[in-house]
Amino acid sequence: MSWTWEYAFGAEEAARTAPPAFLAEVERKAAELVRAAEALFVHGRAHGGEDPKGGDITVPGGMFAYQTVVRAERVYVVQITYLGF
Repeated sequence: MSWTWEYAFGAEEAARTAPPAFLAEVERKAAELVRAAEALFVHGRAHGGEDPKGGDITVPGGMFAYQTVVRAERVYVVQITYLGF
């Protein structure tokens, strides 16, 4: 298995109605988070500690919240908020 990201919970539903340019920014930042997590947690599946704290990231047009689950080698986008700025 390799590191990747995906929408979780209600974020997937919200992504269906968000503008494509905003979603492109969310996806670009999520891909950056995946690369960072992959570099930081080289042995992700064998990780024995706690998962790192998630966070919020501002992108043009809004923001999104994410959570990294190391043993699953996933970055989950758990909420997106389109503000239109």
